[in-house]
Parts: sequence; C-alpha cells; structure tokens
Amino acid sequence: MKNLTLESGMDVLVLIDELDDALNGAKSGLLSARVRVDRAQTFSILDRMRATIPEEIKQARWIAKEADEMRAEARRESERILDEARQERDRLLDAEELAKLAERRAEAILQRARTRERQVRFGAEDHAEDILQGLQTSLEKFSGAVRRGHDRLLSSA
Repeated sequence: MKNLTLESGMDVLVLIDELDDALNGAKSGLLSARVRVDRAQTFSILDRMRATIPEEIKQARWIAKEADEMRAEARRESERILDEARQERDRLLDAEELAKLAERRAEAILQRARTRERQVRFGAEDHAEDILQGLQTSLEKFSGAVRRGHDRLLSSA
C-alpha cells in the first residue's frame, strides 16, 4: 500500500527518515555514547509526526471502511447471483421433472392402449370365430338339407 501523505506532501516515513538523518548527523561526545542533537529540529520533526499520524490513521480507517463496504456489496451481489442460479436450477429441474412425468404418463397410456387393442383384437377374433363356426354349422346343415332334397328328387324319379 502506498504511503498516505498529507496535503503538505509530508508522510510519516519521510519524517522518520528525517529524524534518523538528524540523529546520525549529531555529534557524539568524546568520552560518551551520547550525542548532541538540535533540540528545536528534533521537536519540529516530532510535532510534524504527531500531526501526520492521526491524518494517516483517518485515511487508513476510511480505506478499510471502504474495503469492508466493497466486500459486503460483493457478498450481497454474489448471494443474489447464487439465489438466481438456484431459482433457475429449480425451474429447470421442475421442467425436467414435468417432462419425465409426462413421458412416464404417456408411456403408461400407450401401454394401456396396446393392452386394450390386444383385448379388443382377441375378442373380435373370438367373436369372428364364433360367427364363422355358426355359419359353418348352418352351412353344413343347409348342405345336408340340400343333399337330402337332391337325393329325394333322384329317388322319386
């Protein structure tokens, strides 16, 4: 992430570098590890850091809040898309189930029609057989009567 800067162009890292340069450039005593720093310069840097840090924190908080809002919006949008996808899936499954149900019903109707057709055909064949059998019996009786009639004619002549 970029360093957040104030309108003056100053940021905390620049001020830290400036303080570091001031301490490194300070002269040390002859017999001591202590250094002499320019008090006014050091306090000036610290004052500018104090002024800069709260502004950077405000900006960082604002950026974090914006990021949270963007994540929340993205989550809401993804949930909406998932809901739409689920609804579409359910609609398609319902349509598919309806098609399967209609296909099963059509198959059952066809099966019943085939069964009924066989029953009707067998019944019609049986009925036709009965009629033909009756006709044959009647024809045989009629033929016998014709022969007897014919035989009587021949014997009387």
